[in-house]
Amino acid sequence: MNPKVILSLSFLFFLLNFLLIISKSTHAGGGKWVLLQQNIGITAMHVQLLHNDRVVIYDRTDFGMSNLSLPDGKCREDPNDTALKIDCTAHSVEYDVPTNSFRPLMVQTDVWCSSGSVSPDGRLIQTGGFNDGERKVRIYEPCNGCDWKEYDNGLAVRRWYATSHILPDGRQIIIGGRRQFNYEFYPKSASSSNVYSLPFLVQTKDAKIENNLYPFVFLNVDGKLFIFANNRAILFDYVKNIIVKTYPQIPGGDPRSYPSTGSAVLLPLKNLQAQLVEAEVLLCGGAPKGSHEKAVKGTFVEALKTCGRIKITDPNPQWVVETMPQARVMGDMTLLPDGTVLIINGAALGTAGWEFGRNPVLNPVLYQPNNAVGSRFMQQNPTTIPRMYHSTAILLRDGRVLVGGSNPHIYYEFKNVPFPTELRLEAFNPDYLDAKYANLRPKIVAPNSQGTITYAQKLAVRFSVTGTLATNLVSVTMVAPSFTTHSFSMNQRVLVLAAESVTNVALSTYQVLVTTPGSGNLAPSGYYLLYVVHQSIPSEGIWVQVL
Repeated sequence: MNPKVILSLSFLFFLLNFLLIISKSTHAGGGKWVLLQQNIGITAMHVQLLHNDRVVIYDRTDFGMSNLSLPDGKCREDPNDTALKIDCTAHSVEYDVPTNSFRPLMVQTDVWCSSGSVSPDGRLIQTGGFNDGERKVRIYEPCNGCDWKEYDNGLAVRRWYATSHILPDGRQIIIGGRRQFNYEFYPKSASSSNVYSLPFLVQTKDAKIENNLYPFVFLNVDGKLFIFANNRAILFDYVKNIIVKTYPQIPGGDPRSYPSTGSAVLLPLKNLQAQLVEAEVLLCGGAPKGSHEKAVKGTFVEALKTCGRIKITDPNPQWVVETMPQARVMGDMTLLPDGTVLIINGAALGTAGWEFGRNPVLNPVLYQPNNAVGSRFMQQNPTTIPRMYHSTAILLRDGRVLVGGSNPHIYYEFKNVPFPTELRLEAFNPDYLDAKYANLRPKIVAPNSQGTITYAQKLAVRFSVTGTLATNLVSVTMVAPSFTTHSFSMNQRVLVLAAESVTNVALSTYQVLVTTPGSGNLAPSGYYLLYVVHQSIPSEGIWVQVL
């Protein structure tokens, strides 16, 4: 063969390989960042998406003056406030996703480090906080022009750094908090007006620091609660007030809950018609034991790089340890409608707490739970905004992830600090939203948004696709939006409804038949985002209410 031809073929081979490498690295570094708001006036410490496509956001009332005035000359008067006795600025906003706009809300008492759940009728029930807010219950109804309503002594004891979870019967359980080794229910009734002891929270408290705050809580498929605090986990029957299973300690023994703040998710539930539905928990990041004490003294230890994954429904469950591309503490884990997990925000050094984090981690990581061990993590494109202590991330109906917050300081600090108080909102667009997948992306035609569905119902979802449909790669997912704060998304849940049939009903229009979850143990009643997923590309979601 002519040497010039050989050289040309060699160059072509090299070029093709180079382009393949570039293509792979671009995909591995996927996703796009978009700045939504330069200044919403407050820092997004607590966030909840509601079924009117508005996000309730709040920080704390004793940060001092925010950058957003209350409307109509309103002021909050609080003689116990440690920053301002009279404050005419907002510490909560309602962000309207479709219009990318926001308005101030008025919260009267301190909501700092509180918790919340959305009731089956769609109201945000927010519980606890600090100082004068520690026993408050606040309710936010998703309606035009609505504002917070606050109720005195809605909780039996003070709740600060507690975790809430919605239950199958529509109540929420509120677990733990600073110096609270117990739980209670809301709303109250004659049979649930008490506080119930939970010694597990005593056992997981370190002598020097409370590594059991904001415990990770998930409703298991049998109706019991998986509770993780510090480095241990139990399966808890809250009806009988007994521990029914004690899980092995997470390998390495390092703490993973506040202030050694990792994050955790219940992985998507599948095969929902099986006699036994399997459930797995994934827990990532955190800080080695002793990191908080060292950070207080000015030494910032590298965060943990490991994730632990455990099948909590197994008779003999064991942790499987995986390694992330980067060490991360104070990261958020957000379940996406395609069944993957986005790990986002946080720092590579230090712990949670005032001024205790260093070296922001700007690259999100995508975790693909169905891949083999060793090929589950994909690093994504970086943001330019450090998201440290008190940052948040939640899924929006259109598949984007809303990212906000970050204030590692006791008050609002915008100058002369390594990480200024952050008032910007941005969106991370996962790679599935890229225009190159437009011909694969489904569009739901029916049912209409805001419809109701029942348990174990045969549900026909009609959708269109402009490209060629792969009928064997269609599914429907249901996502329960989370109440997110302090690196944990309470009540977050994804259910995968397998396609029982896919039929062509019109030009480029199809119908997929699925069966809805069989009980409140799988899907507590309330509002969910429903998506059609085709070849791992989700549609825009629609709101459905499970009754």
